[in-house]
Amino acid sequence: MKKLVVLLLFLGFATLAQAKTNPETTLKTVIPTLKDSVVIEFGKAGRIVIMVESLADFEKLKGMNINQIIAELGVQENKGTGEVTLIELQKKDGSVKEVVRVLENGAETEVRVGRMRIFVDESGQDTRVKIGTDSNTKEIIEFNLDDKSSPDTTVKVEADSKKIENFKDDLFIDLGINNFLQDGSFPSSDQPYATKGWGSWNVGINWVGSQRLSESWRWNFGLGFQWYNFKFENRDIQAIRGRDQIAFLERTDVTGTKSKMSASYLTAMTLLEVNLGKRKDKGLVLAAGPYVGYRLGGRSKFLYEETATSREGIERINTGKYLENLRYGIRGEFGVGKEIRFYSTYDLSSLFKEGKGPVLNPITFGINILLD
Repeated sequence: MKKLVVLLLFLGFATLAQAKTNPETTLKTVIPTLKDSVVIEFGKAGRIVIMVESLADFEKLKGMNINQIIAELGVQENKGTGEVTLIELQKKDGSVKEVVRVLENGAETEVRVGRMRIFVDESGQDTRVKIGTDSNTKEIIEFNLDDKSSPDTTVKVEADSKKIENFKDDLFIDLGINNFLQDGSFPSSDQPYATKGWGSWNVGINWVGSQRLSESWRWNFGLGFQWYNFKFENRDIQAIRGRDQIAFLERTDVTGTKSKMSASYLTAMTLLEVNLGKRKDKGLVLAAGPYVGYRLGGRSKFLYEETATSREGIERINTGKYLENLRYGIRGEFGVGKEIRFYSTYDLSSLFKEGKGPVLNPITFGINILLD
């Protein structure tokens, strides 16, 4: 099955659109809505909106099949899974610029934000993350999220950041730890979904534009990718897909060595920033504002050891169907200058859909690093 999700999302500067295609599904409805547009509906929720300017264009369209249309869009299909998520920004002149591309291939997720790339690999026993630029430049960060040692965050590449007096844009990396709040407090250890602070990682990459409002105030707006990893405190607990909701199963047939659940989101945010120092490059900076995210994937991972044979095994389950597709919350930042800041996020929305799991609000603390 081929899946094409087109999201146009950018805080009032871009519009959000979504479409899913399956060339093997029979088209059910063709609805001409305006003189220059055609809406094709298929499956349960699939829609393609096609704009045509003349009858000649429409006649040409009738001779095309779905594969031709996808080829015209320039979207490359992953032959392994057929899943491609493409984020585009439509300009005023009608041209389209690719902003974010997300490719999920089983236990591997690759995200491109402009010229930057983040790669999460959960195929082995450990989770590895690489953050870098396009293939023609050097890798800048690579670390193992399950390694107890501190991650290597040595920057090896110079980012070309355009400097304008009143407007500037930069690339930032988020590195933090996650937890849940339930009714305003962290879940106690007797709860199956209680998490370990160290080992529950948040990794993100954000493009942030900043507009000067006054000498001390700036308005920041950003678009990026966030990946959340929740490591359960009880290693024998496995998150599985129950019949109607998420279930937390305590495994007694094997000995659990590691158990966690992860989710990834495309996220847009806006923050109001104030610099309290006399030197604007070294002053104390405070920033806060809302964010909204759209879920891209979600899965659980359970590592175990067979008691009798001591053989190790891994089980991965797609738990995304019970996760909320839309997340929103508040983000705060503080630091000196802009090179390294501390940040915190709190989801006002629940991690799981209503009635599909416990009411848990993710919360994150970490550092925000400028790539310059």
